[in-house]
Amino acid sequence: MPATIFDQFPTPPCARLLGWTLLAHDAAKGWVRLQFEARRDFLNPAGFVQGGMLTAMLDDTMGPALLLLTNGRFTSTSIDLSVSFLAPAQPGRLIGEGRVVQLGKTIAFLEAELSDGEGRILARATSAARLVPIDRLAA
Repeated sequence: MPATIFDQFPTPPCARLLGWTLLAHDAAKGWVRLQFEARRDFLNPAGFVQGGMLTAMLDDTMGPALLLLTNGRFTSTSIDLSVSFLAPAQPGRLIGEGRVVQLGKTIAFLEAELSDGEGRILARATSAARLVPIDRLAA
């Protein structure tokens, strides 16, 4: 895959834990398609991937869409995050698609979907997020 804005930043430990892999993107549209690996370690007592892990995957899909759209100038911090769980998730490959719905001067509106290998939508999320200039992040 050609170089992307993500090559300029170290992979965060959380993204590594979730098995974050870039599959496709459109920086001009603020859209990203990612793969995650839902490990057996992520299961709840019922044998499904715990909702908090799915939420982390959705969050880790929306943020990169914003980073792409702003060409690496901004990251975000969530103001609110709403998740709907539509179907139980099994361990294995999960696909996240995220996009920037609207970009303002200080706030972005984001959304994401998480699907299984058969394309069944497992969860959806929306978020309002405060823009954080990359150059103001603590080193």
